[in-house]
Amino acid sequence: MEAQREGGEEEEAGKRRTLLTQTAGLLRELGYTGPLSDEDALLESCESGAACQQFMALCVWLVSELKSVSYLVENVSPTEGPADAETFQLEMSGVLSELHCPYISLTTGKVTSRLYSPLNCLQLLVFLGTELEAARILNLRTVPNSEPTDQQKDILCELQLIRKGLELPEISPEVPVAHFIKKLEDKITALSSVVPLSPPLLKTELRPEQWEILQGIHCSMLREYECRMRMLVTRFDVTVQSFHWSERAKVQGPSMNNVFWPIRKALVTESAITIPLLLAVREDYSRIVHTCNAAFCQKTRSSIQKILMTGNVPDRGGRPNEIEPPMPSWGERREGGGQQRWGKRNKRRKN
Repeated sequence: MEAQREGGEEEEAGKRRTLLTQTAGLLRELGYTGPLSDEDALLESCESGAACQQFMALCVWLVSELKSVSYLVENVSPTEGPADAETFQLEMSGVLSELHCPYISLTTGKVTSRLYSPLNCLQLLVFLGTELEAARILNLRTVPNSEPTDQQKDILCELQLIRKGLELPEISPEVPVAHFIKKLEDKITALSSVVPLSPPLLKTELRPEQWEILQGIHCSMLREYECRMRMLVTRFDVTVQSFHWSERAKVQGPSMNNVFWPIRKALVTESAITIPLLLAVREDYSRIVHTCNAAFCQKTRSSIQKILMTGNVPDRGGRPNEIEPPMPSWGERREGGGQQRWGKRNKRRKN
């Protein structure tokens, strides 16, 4: 029983870490820049739940953003502290009911005690965030006499690039997004039947629990990539900073910065690889070409490969199973040996 309980706690902690990383990334994509942008602060607020003013303020912001791009009737009023926790939960229950929330833990049980579990709070933020993302995509239709947001401009720009790549005619802004997506799908289907495409690398259909595991692995690899990139960028900064210590660099400092900073700003630590990009990978990307391949050597062949080293060439090593390292021989220490040797050397110098 004790082992089962510990296993259940570890599973819940792993799910909480996965949801925490997913929630933090989702909030950044939505443009949230409040005090809960940091993962540690976000987890601390979710542990307090409805008793935390910052957590309630974040939920109020998500609902207000959702109302601005959808026809949501229910609303969550701004709170002033833990005293408004009960009202906040009642209003949030109405919002979840209108949105047809599929998570049982957020829609069943006592209303005033649902949002005191860290897992439920993270699940609520993920649900509201994904609903907001979907509502913003569906609201891409340009409204007359209104200026689109920066995120809407970016999405529209991506859709226009896709349209140009598929050689589709210009589409009016008044055309619904669903109709435009349908045209893109028809065009891609028609091209797929004409142009032979390599089969996808992933051919199996994943179950819901496998998707959660895949999301956790992806988040772990993103953190590992960001850690390694930060280390490389820091080494790069330190190396370039050492170049400025010379006397000549003090004179050429502005010129060096003009060349360095455009390159430095292009070095980002976050990875742009997403799960949709990984799912779109074809079998061509998994093909490994050996360096001794004839076709590969034709592109990498150079004149330096024709130079042959002759004579006494030192051994480059690399064969620990064949060559043993030379071990020093040990002997007993002789009493007064050091003094005798120094004495002989001094006599030789005098002579």
